[in-house]
Amino acid sequence: MSYLGDRPTGLRSESGASGSTPVHPAFIQLRRTGQRQWWLWGAGALVTVLMVLETSSLFFSLPARAGQSVYAETLRWSVSGLIALILLAGICGIYQQAQTVRLRHRLSEAEKLFYVIGDSGSDLIAIVDTNGRRLYNSPSYEKLLGYSQEELKDTYGLDQIHPADRSEVIAAAEEAKRTGKGRRLEYRIRHRDGSWRIFESTASAVRDHRGEIDKLIIVNRDITAQREQAREILRQKEEQLRQAQKMEAVGRLSGGLAHDFNNLLSVIIGYAEDLELSLDPADRRRKEAEEVRKAGERAASLTRQLLAFSRQQVLQPNVLDLNSVVADLARMLRRLVGSDIEFALELDPLAGRVKADQGQIEQVVMNLVVNARDAMPEGGRLTVATRNIELRDSDADQLPGADPGEYVELTVTDTGTGMDAQTLAHIFEPFFTTKEEGKGTGLGLATVAGIIQQSGGHVAALSEPGKGSSFRILLPRTAEPVLIAGPKFRPSPPTATRNTVLLAEDDGALRELISEMLTRSGYRVLAAATPAEARRIVREFSGPIDLLLTDVVLPGMKGPDLAEAVSRRWPEMRVLYMSGYPELDPKARGHLPADAPLLHKPFTTEALLRAVSEALSPSVAETIQ
Repeated sequence: MSYLGDRPTGLRSESGASGSTPVHPAFIQLRRTGQRQWWLWGAGALVTVLMVLETSSLFFSLPARAGQSVYAETLRWSVSGLIALILLAGICGIYQQAQTVRLRHRLSEAEKLFYVIGDSGSDLIAIVDTNGRRLYNSPSYEKLLGYSQEELKDTYGLDQIHPADRSEVIAAAEEAKRTGKGRRLEYRIRHRDGSWRIFESTASAVRDHRGEIDKLIIVNRDITAQREQAREILRQKEEQLRQAQKMEAVGRLSGGLAHDFNNLLSVIIGYAEDLELSLDPADRRRKEAEEVRKAGERAASLTRQLLAFSRQQVLQPNVLDLNSVVADLARMLRRLVGSDIEFALELDPLAGRVKADQGQIEQVVMNLVVNARDAMPEGGRLTVATRNIELRDSDADQLPGADPGEYVELTVTDTGTGMDAQTLAHIFEPFFTTKEEGKGTGLGLATVAGIIQQSGGHVAALSEPGKGSSFRILLPRTAEPVLIAGPKFRPSPPTATRNTVLLAEDDGALRELISEMLTRSGYRVLAAATPAEARRIVREFSGPIDLLLTDVVLPGMKGPDLAEAVSRRWPEMRVLYMSGYPELDPKARGHLPADAPLLHKPFTTEALLRAVSEALSPSVAETIQ
């Protein structure tokens, strides 16, 4: 129970010994009218006594004063005075009666208003004495709880309250009786049908004329629907948490495997590429080597998708004009969807800029367009649209976890088969697919969600069976300008440079492959399996070391620590890092210097040679893909 708040408008208070009680003005005026009636009745009684005394005096003095003119004059004034008194009393009586009628009318209106509040209000209003016996129950009890006035007449306030809640209700009532101030309370009340409803209760103490609390006014509001809604929201949040934990678990698993898997793929792709280039174009084995290389590249792509949905892929965000990105893809997208599907772009020219990895955003658009195409086997309409949007607190239900702010929205909408609610609840889960076996990996939408969330955005889907689907992507808007990329550095064909490269790689097969690639391209390679071996080579090698090519994570020492140790001997030495780990950018984690070039595994021979050439060149400040 709690305070009722300010007294209702129109009420005044009468002070008692230890508090005050709100009183309707009509009752105060009625009390004053009653006091005036007592004065009027007293005056009427006094006039009556005077009239009796005057009449008696006239009666007894009549024989003695017969014929006297003075007596006649006195008699005339006495009768006139009595008549005036009678008229005055009559006027006062009429005025008093008019006041009484007016006040009764006001009280009648107040009574009607009281019953309207009790009959029409959605809250339960009860008045109980200090023992909890009901003195009044509003008619809303029957509407909300099913109890008639007759059923409530001889009951106590605790009778319908849940047994587990009664002790708290009693304690709150005792507090209200002791202090005159109630506190807010929630408890369960039994419905006539046996079910339990949750009510929020507030109370106010009523004092008698002595200032002592003799009644409690209790107002109960049914909050069952709100509590059920809150429980549903909590259930949804718990489901989202379980989903996030499941995604995190799969992400950790894929991240843990990524390093070794990328090392293996680097070896497979490298040797397949080497074998392919060494064979004559007419040799059947060259085609076989090409297929091995392509299979390795597909496996590498699958690894990147796994890392993308688990939000562990290293991104290279740049300021992008989303309209330009979509427009550049439009021609390819039109060919992709086919002639039986109407393809439309609705790009808002005022759409703002975003900061994201362009290649990943292009992958997102491609995945969504392919899914939309597959959902329209009989043809239809596919629309890609952009616009600015400002997200408010009230929009959080549609995009859980999204913060209010300014975004650029990208939507991909189709008129295809649509999805039911059960399917919609799982579409962003890894390996979940609605396509036939062999026609999808189940990573497309999981990859979309991972890329967008890792880019600081949000993705949501709306769909109904037979009414198509709409995917909304929100990316934070930025005021930064779009940077115009300069001409990309392209290394010259490898020559016998005789630059010395110190290679530190713990995987034996990959170390041997990289050594062969670099040696064939004219580099002198000093290979080490451990940081200790690398430091020994540095001590024993007399010539300068031009480049340290090292894995970020080595047994017993991190790559940056090894680079620092080697640079003490060769301060002019350049460093190129390799990594098969999928953590969010290692630079952001403090593993690498801010300007350190990074080569991601798996890589091809061309990518390795380009990275080494760029690392040895003067411009070496970008991450190498």
